[in-house]
Amino acid sequence: MDVFFQIVTMAGGLALFLFGMHMLSAGLEKFSGGRLEQILEKLTSNVIKGVLLGAVVTAAIQSSSATTVIVVGLVNAGILKLHSAVGIIMGANIGTTVTGQILRLAELDSSGSASTIIQMIKPNFWAPLIAIIGVVLLMTAKKKKVKIVSEILLGFGVLFQGMFIMTEAVEPLSDSPMFHSLFQTLGNNPLLGVLVGAGVTAIIQSSSASVGILQAVASTGAVSYSAAFPIIMGQNIGTCVTSLLSSIGTSKNAKRAAMVHLYFNIIGTIVFLIAVYTINAFWPFSFWTESIGMGGIANVHTLFNIVVTILFLPFTRVLEKLAVLTIRNGSQDEEDGIEASAEINTLDDRFLVSPSLALNQCKDVVLKMGEYAQTNFTKCITLLGKYDAKKADKIRQREESIDKMEDRLNNYIVKMSDHELTDSENKMMSNILRMIPEFERIGDYTINIVECAEAIEEKEAKISAKAMEELKVLHAAVSEIIEMAIKSFRDNDITTAIHVEPLEETIDMIQDVLKAKHIERLKKGKCTIDGGLAFLEVLSNMERISDHCSNVAVYIIGYQQGGDLINRHEYIRRMHEGDFNDYAYYMDDYKKRYFDKIISKVKA
Repeated sequence: MDVFFQIVTMAGGLALFLFGMHMLSAGLEKFSGGRLEQILEKLTSNVIKGVLLGAVVTAAIQSSSATTVIVVGLVNAGILKLHSAVGIIMGANIGTTVTGQILRLAELDSSGSASTIIQMIKPNFWAPLIAIIGVVLLMTAKKKKVKIVSEILLGFGVLFQGMFIMTEAVEPLSDSPMFHSLFQTLGNNPLLGVLVGAGVTAIIQSSSASVGILQAVASTGAVSYSAAFPIIMGQNIGTCVTSLLSSIGTSKNAKRAAMVHLYFNIIGTIVFLIAVYTINAFWPFSFWTESIGMGGIANVHTLFNIVVTILFLPFTRVLEKLAVLTIRNGSQDEEDGIEASAEINTLDDRFLVSPSLALNQCKDVVLKMGEYAQTNFTKCITLLGKYDAKKADKIRQREESIDKMEDRLNNYIVKMSDHELTDSENKMMSNILRMIPEFERIGDYTINIVECAEAIEEKEAKISAKAMEELKVLHAAVSEIIEMAIKSFRDNDITTAIHVEPLEETIDMIQDVLKAKHIERLKKGKCTIDGGLAFLEVLSNMERISDHCSNVAVYIIGYQQGGDLINRHEYIRRMHEGDFNDYAYYMDDYKKRYFDKIISKVKA
């Protein structure tokens, strides 16, 4: 019965340990706001820099699994090259050893003259205090940042409490002959030790947690260096399960990134085991049969990952080639299909573990929507003068891509809303949701212009040369306002956003003049009915595009001023009343560049 209670207590301690680790990792992730992960995107091909960044990011978010999953996602999206991913993965293995080094503080000797200071350093003293502070902050704090800090503190406290419970649960086993016999068997059979370490880690999917369990068991004095060594090697292999599972359904390079993680740990384990057991055979280690403590386990774990990383630094290309040989290239059609869906792949579910990073990916896809719509608008004007079916088909293909991106974005953001977001992340998500339909509608109106060109071609109608000259001036103005809308969104540029409205007002004035002039031409019979109606429809679509660009600018201004949605009509009224110093200047500038040019053409 005592054994049963010990197992239950051990399981309860493990549950608290895992929950505390999850809470700590999630809190650190929120506190970083995704900035650490965003560094990975900007990584160069420098492997050493990749190792350092991988180690820092993993140490900061306390999860090598999270780092490798994010790396697999970045490779899948085409943001990170496979070669760059190798360094980050190796660095993640080093960063994950930090947890074990913190846990080892529990075994510090508190006897002697400096006992009070050492006692205060030990987690037994400060872990409960940190947990108390975390609870107080969680119950009293109103600011989101303070609540995130309270989650971090609580995570630390709960993690160590779980560790204490596990240590106490296994303490009675120190006198069990069966327990000592078990670890003696593992010490005599390194392969079995590797399998046990890999199996436990694969089940709980956390090398930090499995190392913590081993440290708790080692506190009984029943674990020797010879038994712990192969188990620690196996733990590094078992942690690869998470990245392998995350690579299911990804591109070939993403699968290769997961395989690099596996090969790094398997080959590293084989090399390390051969080296250590060979040396021990000729020059026996004096400590080999002695009991290993929590600090010893932490040191072996850290030493293994640092040494193996140093050994592999000159051979990163070999790891890459091994992964490529394992995951071979498919047919050309298959590869083209992956390339064609590159924008959709950017919205990888693996990024949802870091909402800030996922939101940045969403922003990139929205920008791609805007760029596709801009390209379509640039090309559609040529179809009005001379229709080309192939050009029209390419414009439609881009429009289909815009629609696919819109659907994927909406579904992705729904998934993201299930995760806990900070205030800034919620504001960013709201801003992105407002932008999606604006850029999608710009694409739709461009297709309307293409359909006008098709109607002119089918009915053998024609837009007069004079009307085409006028349209080109309007087209230039609308092209500029689209560029300004995209720039203001891409850079969160409130200055550019403020300059959008004067140009939108100028475009409205141009449309009114051209519409009146063209109706006059229709009345005088200078233009065919079919051509004239198509011309008016094109004017209307261009004006609507400028309206959506104005909406984008208004959203950016609201977002930069705190994230609140501002009243567009109130904003325009304030502009006209002179609340914005540059409004009159830019209105005059756009009138000279576009409106006056139209007037001169109309009068000619």
